[in-house]
Amino acid sequence: MDVLMSHFKTHKLPTILSRTFFKALKRSHINCGTHTSPPVSPPSKPIIPTPRVSRLFQPANLREGQEGGDLTCRSQRLMLQTGLIHPSNPGCFYYLPVALRSMEKLVRLIDEEMHAIGGQKVDMPALCSAELWKTSGRWELMGKEMFRLQDRHNAEYCLGPTHEEAITELFASQSTVSYKKLPLLLYQVTRKFRDEQKPKFGLLRGREFYMKDMYSFDFSEEAALDTYQSVCRAYGRLFDRLGLNWVQVQADTGNIGGTLSHEFQLPADIGEDQLLVCQNCGFSANVETMEPGQTHCSQCQTGVLSETRGIEVGHTFYLGTKYSRVFKALFVNALNEPSVAEMGCFGLGVTRILAASIEVLSSDDAICWPGLIAPFQVCVLPPKKGSKAQEATRISEDLAQSLGNSLASLKGEVVLDDRTQMTIGKRLKDAKILGYPYVVVAGQKALEDLPIFEVLCQRSGETMFLSKEGLVDLLSRVETI
Repeated sequence: MDVLMSHFKTHKLPTILSRTFFKALKRSHINCGTHTSPPVSPPSKPIIPTPRVSRLFQPANLREGQEGGDLTCRSQRLMLQTGLIHPSNPGCFYYLPVALRSMEKLVRLIDEEMHAIGGQKVDMPALCSAELWKTSGRWELMGKEMFRLQDRHNAEYCLGPTHEEAITELFASQSTVSYKKLPLLLYQVTRKFRDEQKPKFGLLRGREFYMKDMYSFDFSEEAALDTYQSVCRAYGRLFDRLGLNWVQVQADTGNIGGTLSHEFQLPADIGEDQLLVCQNCGFSANVETMEPGQTHCSQCQTGVLSETRGIEVGHTFYLGTKYSRVFKALFVNALNEPSVAEMGCFGLGVTRILAASIEVLSSDDAICWPGLIAPFQVCVLPPKKGSKAQEATRISEDLAQSLGNSLASLKGEVVLDDRTQMTIGKRLKDAKILGYPYVVVAGQKALEDLPIFEVLCQRSGETMFLSKEGLVDLLSRVETI
């Protein structure tokens, strides 16, 4: 019997298991049509963990005497010192996580203003065919400033310094665009490439940078000029929302071309542009557009022009049909006939705005951000490890988590400086340099029956002592983008 059972186990069991398996498999296929899964609940949004300073990839040199390098202006020194950027090669930089947070906010702000006037976002190739530039006549005109290359088939290209040719070709490819769809405003935020002979001032004059460039198509000169004014007003609102002192000046059209042009300038001592401003009527112009030695305002005839310097952060052009005629960018007019579109071009230097705002708002030893684009709005400082107030550590951690998740405007905007091996004083000094708009210190008063927190407002320099409710009330009014 043992031999028989052994033989059964050895030879029969696999057959029995196989038959059983296939029967079960067959039953599962027969019943699969009636099988029901338990209801799946909709996914919930995750609670955002509080960012911790000790974990941020921000290789800052915040201690005195560790600046180093060839630093030519305030914004460059501060951005390198605080780990916002890191040099790559001349005129090119790594944008590190904290700086990228700020730049992404700036782009969202730009998107809001461009969408408000009917802008639609596109993304065009950085690699541009030489044939387009030769068609417009700018292949040679751009000179050594253009990065040129050839592919394996010896076809010529450039890395786009601007995209007038590309956008006009795109519009021209849509031959049945009706006048009813105009104005059409297409824009992008992309890297641009210009072979600057002497890149300097950090992000203020680089060879690789981010720019917002918008291109408009209209059915008449009058309509195109209306669009031009609409974009100029949007630029003004943008700079107002950033809290920047700006001036719109008459400008040269340069190699972009057209018959009307304005620059948006931030007055600054290190600015590379010389500006003339009338104190009587407010007229302003780049000195390039004025008669040499001109001191009296040609607009009001009585005002005296005073000279100042500025950082160009935006430039607008009325192009007319300079590109649309060459590329046959046509639309169908009200008479159902093809007609050449009128164009405009509108640029904003995204990374230049980022650096220029630091340049004009900050002190020599501390960043002051435009409130809307500060990388983080609030920094919470727990007590030093081993201090009498150490028990307030948990309170400060809970506070940071609560602020960052209970206030809709502060989601992801609160950072915890958990480097508790350092004194409060040293971390406060770092927080000042980094420019957090609000710094909250959890000290001995946070252990009282009614916890009180020390709150420093970086912009005003004011220090307040607030309960959690008072703090929440204060921060609930912070505007974010």
